[in-house]
Amino acid sequence: MDKDLLRYKGMKTILSTLIGLSILQGVSIILQAIWLAEVVTHLFNKGPIHMVYSEMLYFLLTFLMRHAIHHLKQKIVFKYADTIGADLRNKALDNLFQLGPRVSKKLGTGNVVTLLLEGVTQFKQYIMIFLPKMSSMAVVPALIVIYILLQDRTSAIILIVTLPILIMFMILLGLAAQKKADKQWSMYRVLSNHYVDSLRGLETLKYLGRSRAHTDKIKDVSERYRKTTMGTLKMAFLSSFAMDFFTMLSVATVAVFLGLRLVEGEMTLQVALAILILAPEYFLPIREIGSDYHATLNGMEAGKKLLNIVSMPKFQYKQGKPLKVWNQSSYLRISSVAVQHDEESAPSLTNVNVTLNGFKKVGIVGESGAGKSTLVDVIGGFVEASSGQIGIDGQSFNHLQREDWQKQLNYIPQHPYLFHETIRHNIAFYKPDASEEEVRWAAQQAGLTKVIEELPHGLDEKIGEGGRMLSGGQAQRVAIARAFLDNRPILLLDEPTAHLDIETEYDLKQTMLSLFEEKLVFLATHRLHWMENMDYIYFLKHGEVAEEGTHEQLIQKKGYYYEMVQTQMGDMS
Repeated sequence: MDKDLLRYKGMKTILSTLIGLSILQGVSIILQAIWLAEVVTHLFNKGPIHMVYSEMLYFLLTFLMRHAIHHLKQKIVFKYADTIGADLRNKALDNLFQLGPRVSKKLGTGNVVTLLLEGVTQFKQYIMIFLPKMSSMAVVPALIVIYILLQDRTSAIILIVTLPILIMFMILLGLAAQKKADKQWSMYRVLSNHYVDSLRGLETLKYLGRSRAHTDKIKDVSERYRKTTMGTLKMAFLSSFAMDFFTMLSVATVAVFLGLRLVEGEMTLQVALAILILAPEYFLPIREIGSDYHATLNGMEAGKKLLNIVSMPKFQYKQGKPLKVWNQSSYLRISSVAVQHDEESAPSLTNVNVTLNGFKKVGIVGESGAGKSTLVDVIGGFVEASSGQIGIDGQSFNHLQREDWQKQLNYIPQHPYLFHETIRHNIAFYKPDASEEEVRWAAQQAGLTKVIEELPHGLDEKIGEGGRMLSGGQAQRVAIARAFLDNRPILLLDEPTAHLDIETEYDLKQTMLSLFEEKLVFLATHRLHWMENMDYIYFLKHGEVAEEGTHEQLIQKKGYYYEMVQTQMGDMS
């Protein structure tokens, strides 16, 4: 049994209940065989049928009892699987929300969505199939072999010797099937992520005339997934053949020995019939769990993946005074902060020191991979510092995932998410109770008024996936309108215009600069024309603050920042 199963809430209670029911089921199977053998023997000896009415009734009752217990086990497990599946999905979602966007990005959006939808369904199926059969396998064969041992030692020894051989082959084939299933799940993850990325970029591919070429890539990924799935099915058929072969061989061996002893008069027909009826029942739970093992492999893998998400280390919370709303006298101090996402990878940030107070516009620049986004994530409370401290108004923390801090933030990423809702609801996302006048004012400030007037339903036009598609610049304006409407004192921007052409970016710039007023702004970008409007600049290189100062100071210094400015000016000319 997979040891991870015991980590689920209520699993020990369910297993205890199932084992208790399996004991009753095993006893009913043995009694069923005894009374059936007695009836058949009596009739074979040409005895009157009315003499065995009571035995026939007992057989019928035990037969019904056996299947009633089976139905009860299924009902209990179905209810439990439904509960544990919903609980696991909720815990995984809660942890993903708590850990922030970086974890979802690392896992892959398509993979996460597939895991939370299809993965949970497959896990529930795994629980519903595996638990009842696992409890039966643990109890029923043991009860049957004890009864047979009391009746005929030779038959019991044959069954006992054959079982480990069957289990050994099951383990060998199971390990091979596990590798196939791991490969299949890995391919499924690639396929789901690739499919989601393809859907998101479909319009762009169409404009660039690359949609047909991309179709071939989707076909290639799908074909690889098909081949992997077929390999898993081949292994499943092979293991089913092995189980049926050894089971049939064992039952046949028992039958031969029973026949020889009947001929020699060493055993009665009734006992021999009871043993022969019980021999297939002895192997039945093992065959059932073996045949369904491959069908539940995806569910088992999905459960492990969901548990990995649930058990991802959460942020360590330190009690402190509630943070005040950021104002002109507030200050932020980041001291010797380092961030390392994985033990194997190099640190994203190393010994970073930042000191700020009041309302300022702060630029965070550097080459790709320098750590700009990671620093924004630290300030936003999306990433926990591996070492160092973050101080706000005299209080020290190792992360800023605090409700009283994040409620003061507006975050505008490179690709803001547009929900499948009206423009009105998308703009009012942070402030759902906003009035019509407030939403229209925010749209006007963000330069969306003309766009809205051109739409058939105005503010009530559906956008996002499945709705009217907006351009990159228009989507960014929706995000800016959100920030205008919910006027929070701190603004984080992570490469907000990196995907836009320079004309669209300059068109947005004036709108965004008016949004920056009377706020603490952190703008991470590699487009340096923004820096002339910043009060202070941090230049990152290999995860460290290589230079800091105003635009004029860094130009006079003629260091890394100056070289980057010269390079961009050369590219533009």
